Amino acid sequence: MAEKKALWTKDFVILALSNFMLFVSFQMLLPTLPVYVTDMGGDQLAVGLVISLFTVSALLVRPFTGKALDTIGRKPVLLIGLAIFLLAVAGYYWMVSVALVLAIRFLHGIGWGIVTTTYGTIVSDIIPRERSGEGMGYFGMFSNLAMAFGPLQGLWVSQNWGYGWLFAISAGLTALAMILSRLVKIKPIVPGKKPGGSVLSGLIEKAALFPSLLNLLIGIIYGGIFSFITLFGLEVGIANIGLFFLFNAIALMAVRPLAGRLFDRKGPVWILLPGGFILGGGLLMLSYSTSEWQLIFAAILFGVGVGGVQPSLQAWTIKRVDPTRRGAATGTFFSAFDLGIGGGAMILGAVAKMTSFAVMYRYSLVALGLYLLVYIVYLARQGKRTTVPESISS
Repeated sequence: MAEKKALWTKDFVILALSNFMLFVSFQMLLPTLPVYVTDMGGDQLAVGLVISLFTVSALLVRPFTGKALDTIGRKPVLLIGLAIFLLAVAGYYWMVSVALVLAIRFLHGIGWGIVTTTYGTIVSDIIPRERSGEGMGYFGMFSNLAMAFGPLQGLWVSQNWGYGWLFAISAGLTALAMILSRLVKIKPIVPGKKPGGSVLSGLIEKAALFPSLLNLLIGIIYGGIFSFITLFGLEVGIANIGLFFLFNAIALMAVRPLAGRLFDRKGPVWILLPGGFILGGGLLMLSYSTSEWQLIFAAILFGVGVGGVQPSLQAWTIKRVDPTRRGAATGTFFSAFDLGIGGGAMILGAVAKMTSFAVMYRYSLVALGLYLLVYIVYLARQGKRTTVPESISS
C-alpha cells in the first residue's frame, strides 16, 4: 500500500495562516461597516450598497483573476490583490463622505475577489491530488475559525476603541497575511494547452461549469440566510441571533475534515447528496424556529450540510480540470457562488417583502430542490448509481 503524501507541509500551514489573517480582517468589518455608514449619515439604501457593491466588484474581477493566475503566475497576482485589499481597508477611516466609503468598498471587493480566488488556486497546487477533499476541508476550517470570532472581535473593538483602531487592526492583519504569503514557495506555472480563441473561453473554465452551477444554487440559499438572519430574529422574537453564526461556524469546522476524507475515499456522490438533504433539514428547521435552542439546532444542521457540500464541490472542480487551468476553474467556481449570493438576496428579499422571512426560507428550498434534481439527473446521465462511488477524477 502506497504511503500517503504529506498534507501538513510548511507551505500549506503558512498559506492557511495567511488566509486566516485575511479572513479575520474581512470578518471584523462585516458587521461594523454598515454601522459605520449609518453613523456617517447613510440611509438604508447606502447600507444595502455596502453589501451589493462589494459582491459585484468581486464577481466582476474573479474571471480575469483566474486567467491572470494561469498566465502571469500565482504569487504576483496574490500580492497585487493583497495590496489592493490593504489599501481599501486602511482607506476607510479617511473617507469623509458616504459616497467615498462606497467607492472604496468597490475597491475592497476587487481586492477580495483577487485574493480569495488566488488562495483557492494556490492551495489546490499544494495539496496532494489524492487528498484534495481532506486538504480543502482543513484549509476551509481556518476560514470558518475566522468567521466564528472575527465579527465579535470587530464589534468589540469598534464599540470600545473606536473605528480608527478597527481599521488599523484590520489593515495590520492584512499586512501580516501579505508577509506570510511571501514565505510560501510556489512552483512556476507550466504553460498548457490554450483554450479556444474567444476571450470568454479564457476567462471561464468549461470543465468547472457543472460543479459551479451546483455552487450557485447553494449560494442562493446562503445569500438568503445571511442577508436576512438578523431581521428574521426580530420578526420571530429571537434576541440572540448571533448564536446562529457561532454554532454554524462550529459545525462547519467540525465536519469539513471528515467530509474531505470521505470525499477522497468514496467520491463526491457520498457527500453531495446526503449533505444536500441535511442542509435542507437545517433550512426547514430555521424557518420554524421561535426559540434559541431551535435556532442552534438549525445552525448545526445547516453548517454540517454546507461544510460537507461546498469544499467537496471545490475539490471536485479542481480534479476535473487540467492543472494549468486551475486559476480559471477557481475563478469560475467562486464567481458562481457570488452570483448566487447576490441573486438570492434580491429574489428572496422580494419574497420576504410579500410574505415573511420565515416563509421566505421555506421558498428557498426550491433552490435546494433544483440542486438535488440537477445532480441526480447528472448521475443518471453518467450511468452511475448512488450506491456506487463516483470516479474521483470524473
